[in-house]
Amino acid sequence: MKLHIVTVGKPKLAYAEAGWDEYLKRLQRYHDVRVTHLADKYANDAAHILKTAEPSHIIVLEITGREFSSPALAAFLETRALDGREVSFIIGGPDGLPPEVRAAANTQWSLGRLTLPHDLAMVVTLEALYRASSIAAGHPYHRG
Repeated sequence: MKLHIVTVGKPKLAYAEAGWDEYLKRLQRYHDVRVTHLADKYANDAAHILKTAEPSHIIVLEITGREFSSPALAAFLETRALDGREVSFIIGGPDGLPPEVRAAANTQWSLGRLTLPHDLAMVVTLEALYRASSIAAGHPYHRG
């Protein structure tokens, strides 16, 4: 499955850079993953953000979006894989995504109702995708 991770900004804190690198490497064991880090200046440029993710199935991180358990996320990803389209996950900047991006998304995904620091949200997203991929592949990571 082809995944495209689009972020406004990059992880900046040392722990987040290390976590990002680790979970990206792990996720690439399961999927063809590409990453686009948009400059912070594009945080409110909906057209630029959407153009970066098209023509894929677009999933945005949004605090009011749909919450998934890890097994449910695994099932969701398996369904997306059957579509044969690339799936883009868009992570906005510290202030979220423009309303036009949220409205254009095929799915809005919430990591939970907690507000997370931007760097941590990027790492948690990759870890959640890796955990779901591990579940789908029948590997034991998700139990540990």
